[in-house]
Amino acid sequence: MTTNEERIKKAFEKKNWPEIKVTDSWATFKIMAEFVEGFEKMSRIGPCVSIFGSARTKSNHKYYLLAEEIAAKLVQAGFGVITGGGPGIMEAGNKGAYEASGKSVGLGIELPFEQFINKYVDRDKMINFDYFFVRKVMFMKYAQGFIAMPGGFGTMDELFEALTLIQTHKVARFPVVLVGSEYWKGLIEWLKITMCSEEHNINPEDMDLFKLVDSAEDAVNYILDYYADMSISPNF
Repeated sequence: MTTNEERIKKAFEKKNWPEIKVTDSWATFKIMAEFVEGFEKMSRIGPCVSIFGSARTKSNHKYYLLAEEIAAKLVQAGFGVITGGGPGIMEAGNKGAYEASGKSVGLGIELPFEQFINKYVDRDKMINFDYFFVRKVMFMKYAQGFIAMPGGFGTMDELFEALTLIQTHKVARFPVVLVGSEYWKGLIEWLKITMCSEEHNINPEDMDLFKLVDSAEDAVNYILDYYADMSISPNF
């Protein structure tokens, strides 16, 4: 037996695999419970748009104020707003919806630096999750549109999951809006030149799966125009 094989064998011997397997099996019930709670609550909310962005954005930042304005305009157009329920851009989205007397949904998750639901979430539309993947299902399944404000890894994760699901026809296509050309232009250039034109890892038409805008009016109007010829109704 080689040195590497010995190391691997010893590593496996240190693990209590039967205990781990039992724990993993019981975890399925917790996962199922999160899906059940999410489906039951979210199925009653009606047409909504998900707003994503950084939890670190301060309340006096231009993107916070812009997200707040977008949320208010979405409510005026007949939509509710779904966010991650935390601080920053999420708080801005909930605040804009709440102060415009619209539906304000918060899908929270336990994180070391983000452990509370902001005060602008409707208490009957608040859900806390332990699992990111369950939470993301709720974002995608129960939204008629997706607005990505400037954010970090979590925002990118949610954005590219949405684009992947649309690209692969795993969900019905819905409008995806990126807000803030100053922030997104570098990424879009890389997608267009490196990923598409040079490496051919996506098709040119995949660049049409999202819309880049800079104003609240353009963000909301893009979603309204998308649904102009169809009834706005929940996608479930």
